Amino acid sequence: MPRLRLIALFAGALPLAAALHDPVRVEGGRLSGIAGLNPAVTVFKGIPFAAPPLGDLRWRPPQPAAEWEDIRQAARFSAACMQTPYPAGSLYRLPPEPVSEDCLYLNVWTAAASPNERRPVMVWIHGGGLTRGSGSARNYDGEELARKGVVLVTINYRLGAFGFLAHPELTGESAHHSSGNYGFLDQVAALEWVHRNIARFGGDPNRVTIFGESAGSWSVNLLMATPLAKGLFQRVIGESGADFEPLQKLSAAEQAGAQFARSMGAGSLSALRAKSAADLLAAPGPFSGAIFLGNVDGWVLPEDVYAIFAAGKQNDAPLLLGSNADEGTAFTPASMTAEDFRQLVSRRFGARADAYLKLYPAGSDAEARASEAASIRDRTFGWEMRTWARMQARTGKSKVYLYYFSRVPPGPAGAVYRAYHAAEITYVFHNLGLSDRPWEAVDRTLSDSMSSYWVNFATSGDPNGQDLLKWPAYDEKTDLVMGLGNQIEVRPAPYKAALDFFDDWFTNLHNASGR
Repeated sequence: MPRLRLIALFAGALPLAAALHDPVRVEGGRLSGIAGLNPAVTVFKGIPFAAPPLGDLRWRPPQPAAEWEDIRQAARFSAACMQTPYPAGSLYRLPPEPVSEDCLYLNVWTAAASPNERRPVMVWIHGGGLTRGSGSARNYDGEELARKGVVLVTINYRLGAFGFLAHPELTGESAHHSSGNYGFLDQVAALEWVHRNIARFGGDPNRVTIFGESAGSWSVNLLMATPLAKGLFQRVIGESGADFEPLQKLSAAEQAGAQFARSMGAGSLSALRAKSAADLLAAPGPFSGAIFLGNVDGWVLPEDVYAIFAAGKQNDAPLLLGSNADEGTAFTPASMTAEDFRQLVSRRFGARADAYLKLYPAGSDAEARASEAASIRDRTFGWEMRTWARMQARTGKSKVYLYYFSRVPPGPAGAVYRAYHAAEITYVFHNLGLSDRPWEAVDRTLSDSMSSYWVNFATSGDPNGQDLLKWPAYDEKTDLVMGLGNQIEVRPAPYKAALDFFDDWFTNLHNASGR
């Protein structure tokens, strides 16, 4: 056994080090964890951080969890929040999990031998379009990151209509004259729980990193913007998602929510609360999830994210972020034709359609599909992440580190979708060993380096460390990124002309919206 491992395992025997006893006492009661695959790691699953949002608590801010008397066996994950699975054949379809409205739980992985160790903490917020996902997905197993020195936390939060429904009656009953954004309030409540309790697991409540991918990265971006999360984290990592487009206002979200209620045959909020969770989940037509996103409600979001960053009002923290080389491949319909693409471009960009088609040509159906995938990569992900980096660099005081992930994972998914949306997650969590893909030496090296960069950043706010290529802080003038692919190298940021086009486009949108 390596010497450092022996020291860690036997640290509890030293006179001044209090052992990480089992059970661990947190604010609600005592918890008994289970050993990970590696016995140096202890896992605590299904810890309640808020009361079940049932009955009259549906569509209210999260309330404190009840205390318990006996030792709680934290050996099993909770149910996932209410959601429908990805359709058959989807790249993102996972084995089914139990679902329930009673889902506000989190999970902790720690290799600390003493509560006095004060290890850096990383809190993962899952993706899934704010309509799917959970903190218990196998890909998010935190054991390897815990072995690298952090206390790793994953969380659940309310999704879809359960997490983001706005409605005039909900606004009327709110002390903050707000509705919607309940899923984001769940995330804040989870971070508050971490701040109060994570020291019991050997974590440092003053060194918390929030990180997430896709909608989890949207969430991280919003948490950086909301005043409600001030002081709850000290570092930020965003992977392929941010919210710098103009966001809907509360009034528009209320109108959509009222229409949703009518579609359910609910003439009042009490009637809507009386509906079963299954009925709400099976809502017809366009109300199946896509409309339930965040809104500028004056409380969670006093302004939209763009305006908050532009004014330098964000929760200033070191920021590491980036996107992938083939983000759009999984979202491009195989049936798209060149004519479909040109019509879509004409409707969306009007007088700028010709300039757009020079960047994304559509001379054939195959070229149109490739252009659509590239445009999603640039518009939905690349532009958002570069904008986030640039706005933090312009108005914040903390450093920014920007990456570009281009490794095509071996196996069928990579063969079809290449460096697809979410492909980097397995590398970040250092979890290659949890799948049977034909990983190569370059994958193992990349995963070890990426997970080390992420852990170093959580530790000090700087990803750099021994035996790693120097990662320079982002500078808009040089526009360099850390390339994470077959080679790890500092390189110019890709697709500058396309991202500049969207800079101009979204600047006009923000000006037109008066923000």
